[in-house]
Amino acid sequence: MARTLKDRLNWRAFHEKALVPAGAWARSGRDWVRESDPVYTSFRRPGPPEKWAAGLALGLIAALVVFLLLFDWNWLRGPIGRWASAKYDREVAINGDLDVRLFSWTPSVVVHDLKFGGPAWARERDTADVGRIEASVRLRKLFAGQVEMPLLSITRPTVVLIATQDGRRSWDLNPGKPDTGQGMKLPPINQLIITDGRLSLDEQRRGLTLEASVTAREARSADDGESGFRLSGTGTLNRTPLRVEIRGGPFINIRRDRPYGFHAELDGARSRLRADGSITRPFDLGRFTSTLSLSGQDLADLYLITGVTTPNTPPYQLSGTLSRSGSLFRFDDFSGRVGSSDLSGDVRVNKVRGRRWVEATLASRALDIDDLMAVLGTAPKVTPAGTVSTSGAPGRLLPDAPLNVERLRVMDGRVRYRAASVKRNDLEIRRVDLGAELQSGVLNLDPVAFAFNRGELHGVARIDARRDTPYSSLDFRLSGYPLESVIPARDGASTVTGRALGRAKLEGAGASVHAFADNAKGSLSLVVPQGQMRAAFAELLGINVGAGLRKLLSHDTSASAIRCAVADFTVNGGVARARTFVIDTDVVLAQGSGEIDLGAETLNLKIDGESKKPRLLRVWAPILVRGSLTSPSIGVEVGAVAAQGGLAALIGAVAAPLAALFAFVEPGLAEDADCGRLIASAR
Repeated sequence: MARTLKDRLNWRAFHEKALVPAGAWARSGRDWVRESDPVYTSFRRPGPPEKWAAGLALGLIAALVVFLLLFDWNWLRGPIGRWASAKYDREVAINGDLDVRLFSWTPSVVVHDLKFGGPAWARERDTADVGRIEASVRLRKLFAGQVEMPLLSITRPTVVLIATQDGRRSWDLNPGKPDTGQGMKLPPINQLIITDGRLSLDEQRRGLTLEASVTAREARSADDGESGFRLSGTGTLNRTPLRVEIRGGPFINIRRDRPYGFHAELDGARSRLRADGSITRPFDLGRFTSTLSLSGQDLADLYLITGVTTPNTPPYQLSGTLSRSGSLFRFDDFSGRVGSSDLSGDVRVNKVRGRRWVEATLASRALDIDDLMAVLGTAPKVTPAGTVSTSGAPGRLLPDAPLNVERLRVMDGRVRYRAASVKRNDLEIRRVDLGAELQSGVLNLDPVAFAFNRGELHGVARIDARRDTPYSSLDFRLSGYPLESVIPARDGASTVTGRALGRAKLEGAGASVHAFADNAKGSLSLVVPQGQMRAAFAELLGINVGAGLRKLLSHDTSASAIRCAVADFTVNGGVARARTFVIDTDVVLAQGSGEIDLGAETLNLKIDGESKKPRLLRVWAPILVRGSLTSPSIGVEVGAVAAQGGLAALIGAVAAPLAALFAFVEPGLAEDADCGRLIASAR
């Protein structure tokens, strides 16, 4: 009670000190206006001038109303056509009646036989010919600064869209204005009706042609399945059949805050796309979200549909959430399979300074290495079950599929891919980590990392696609790779063991991996700091028939130590020539020479061995390694063996028979190689 009394006293004080003086000031101002303001006085007690002015204004308004009621709007067809033709640099004409109804809460206009011609370079076909257009706007919304159309009815529209190889578009009314990629924005349309619409598209850069029918109508009954928007057409895409279908619901009572659902299908370029979603703000085509499923023979084919450069792959099947917000497209949380591998991740496509920018984060739980080889241009062999059984052409190691440099020039981007595990493979690769950044036609691969069961390969590469023939460079380093993973075991025991270190530093021009190797220059090196070799093979490096064959035939699995092995090649014109080729074991010092033709994928190497211990029945003949990289053959130089036999015959003719054996005796004078210096020079 005390608080209520206090509040009343405060209100009374405020009323007496503030409100009463303010009211008195307002009344005095009102009285002054009534007595002294000339404008107020003229309206309250108008004289002859004011009456004449009011009458003239009302007369002008009445005359304007009568004029608009009786005005023939067809008189404006010519001026409108000439103005639009000059503004858009093409022929624009209204060849039929023009009817306008202004005096309504929903003013409307009806245009008959509208012709909208093509630009100067495409005069032979009109961009649009429309039999009849009726459109109305809501006046109340218009006064509030908003455009809302209760009705848009289009009858017999024929639209022809042409895009040339150099990027010109017939429907672009402002060709000098950069494309921001924001998408088309239309005012809300409460009722859209399209009758007998035809759409013709000719996009020459991608070889895309489409002839489609377009209709939109309201439901005639509750179960009318033909109501709503329909676009259905067929054509070609890169000389393959194309089918497109887009369906949407009826447009009646559409509001800005109510999503508009749609379903879209596309089959073409060996690809199939299915999308179910909604335009989040109706008639703002720059904003939508959908569930997208896509499948096909090669992800690279999607360039023809999306304009986004993707690598070659085996058959794929992916699904995720596709959304658009202005120029930004997002394909989030997608997952599926590419060949025999799983693939998941997120992709973002945007427009940055007028160029398309792609950023992707990709991952595989279990990668099939054959699927990754398809990215390099190998031709995967797909089984009827859809898995990749092998890759590449028979007998061919380096793929020769050309790189499409044009596709690398149209966009920029950054991609990171990681495979947590790799399915069983001959190279014993366990994990993969790849990074790529594309900027203005230059592709940088960093990192290129493969983790093996033991050891790893790590490096970087660069492809400059700004030239017609790409120029590439690479620098790969191999560390700790086990030789037993490459050289097969014999009699249940390893032939060679040890950890290999290597480096490939090459550069050259070429549109494919094979063409690059055929033109490459640089260096190749392989070093084994230490290891072990089956004693039998170590003896045979020096062609020690007595010890080597005896150990082989007796299945002797004892080992000889490898002090070091160094193979260092200089590469020029695609041919790698041995600069240093040494295999130093505790029993034999072997030195090699020869070359590897990377373009022809052949070897021609010769290995001469010297024993470090005296040996009987030592045949002085080099070992020859020849043939293709995929299946080399190993033998001995027959001429050297024959020469050694001839020497023995000569000795036997002039001396005692026992002396003839001297031709096959090795005194064992070879010394250890300077492994430290050899390894340092190779690196």
